[in-house]
Amino acid sequence: QVQLVESGGGLVQAGGSLRVSCAASGLTFSTYAMGWFRQAPGKEREFVAAISWGAGNTCYPNSVKGRFTISRDNAKNTVYLQMDSLKPDDTAVYYCAASEARVWPLTLGRYYRHWGQGTQVTVSS
Repeated sequence: QVQLVESGGGLVQAGGSLRVSCAASGLTFSTYAMGWFRQAPGKEREFVAAISWGAGNTCYPNSVKGRFTISRDNAKNTVYLQMDSLKPDDTAVYYCAASEARVWPLTLGRYYRHWGQGTQVTVSS
């Protein structure tokens, strides 16, 4: 059974940094593209970052480009999201997701088959 477990969320002041992690099990991790999405209260789910199965490609929306960095360690079956220069608008539940789709960029949630339970990130002003 596939499991994606996020960790590392928490409370941080504006301008600070946080790294969230997602440990995957039950799948051949290196063959999956991985993504991060977020959802704030009362808002739709938003794409945050994606990394291809071979880690050769990454993509970000303009809202986080230059501040967030996605990376993966296939030996540890883990994907990371490093978040710098955090803003209160970054406050949300962050979800990781896994996709077998061979398309790029993978910015749409419907391409992702497996999802984690989420980790809360709160940025105070």
